[in-house]
Amino acid sequence: MVCPRCIESVSGILNDLNIPDAHIELGRAELERTLGEEELNKLDSRLRDKGFELIFDRETELVNVVKSSLIQYIEHLETESNPQKLSVFVSENTNYNYSYLSKNFSDHTGDTIETYLIRLKIERVKELLSFRKWTLSEIAWKLKYSSVQYLSNQFKKVTGDTVTEYLKKNSYSRKTFDQY
Repeated sequence: MVCPRCIESVSGILNDLNIPDAHIELGRAELERTLGEEELNKLDSRLRDKGFELIFDRETELVNVVKSSLIQYIEHLETESNPQKLSVFVSENTNYNYSYLSKNFSDHTGDTIETYLIRLKIERVKELLSFRKWTLSEIAWKLKYSSVQYLSNQFKKVTGDTVTEYLKKNSYSRKTFDQY
């Protein structure tokens, strides 16, 4: 689960299946009781219909927790004048050593945490551009890029288009966070 609508969707599924007392947050749902095999199969089926999956192994769960933390980190960048370093933020949100998280993340996704974050930030840039409310300089400042040029170079590297080319298309191609 990577957004509030995901939490709402999972909550609705659990309620429909009469599975109460779940604690649901980004990337995680903890149930108060153990489900029987039939309940678990129904839950798994309903979750898959909505694009979710059940995760039982700790390493995969940890990757999803890191992904959720990275989404929260983008918000942190936008709202804090002096944001924490990525490694500190992720470690504090997960209660794990960043080196361990980084190795586990790379082993399971084939990407580094930093590369994943860059792609998420570029998706956020695309979203902000689509509003046509902010200049590229304002977006760079908002997401704590060191310069507009640095943002532009990252944008081109990730999307294959310059910002100008992207804006001229008028059909903004975006990916949801769960597609990464």
